[in-house]
Amino acid sequence: MSSDKPLQGKRVAVLVESEYIADEVEVYRSRFPELGAEVHFMANLWGAPEKRMVCDIDSPDTPVSRIHTMLVDRDVSDARADDYDIVIQTANYTSCRLREIPPMGSLGSPEETHKAPAVQFFADAMRNKRIVKGAMCHALWILTPCPELLAGRRVICHTVVLADIHNAGATFVADPGEVVVDDDLVTARSFANMEAYFEAIVQLASSR
Repeated sequence: MSSDKPLQGKRVAVLVESEYIADEVEVYRSRFPELGAEVHFMANLWGAPEKRMVCDIDSPDTPVSRIHTMLVDRDVSDARADDYDIVIQTANYTSCRLREIPPMGSLGSPEETHKAPAVQFFADAMRNKRIVKGAMCHALWILTPCPELLAGRRVICHTVVLADIHNAGATFVADPGEVVVDDDLVTARSFANMEAYFEAIVQLASSR
């Protein structure tokens, strides 16, 4: 493995939905391949061949021509977490949307909260210590349907999510660096920590 391609041969799965952060997605889209990794963006497609996602809009006055979108054509329900070396849940409200209980539009029940394909995918990744997991800002919401996988884990997150991860049994770490590495799980407080967060994921994955 060359020093300029520390992730050569690695595969990265990125879970995304509408209300993603465009600059975060661009980091994954451009920098992982530069380091030798193959990147797959995926979501719950609910049987459709593809789905167009809309990024977080800073202002309702944003001209339509300036709104970022991305087309996702990989259905997370067809993917296996064990086929990847890095699994990332994108920030902002994507994790909230990805917890939709199937079938889409159903009333659901508390007993079914863990059944969303994206939740199951990330949960499977959590059970595999070989896989490096990344969750920044609001992303840990993807795990709150499976509190047993958060219990005892050392994490940091946006304060919006703090009550939820505390109730799930995680240990909140108010690290001044705002990035926390707990074995195979890397978390960060917000997109403001993107650079340190990305580097932590790369360093951890390249050492495995």
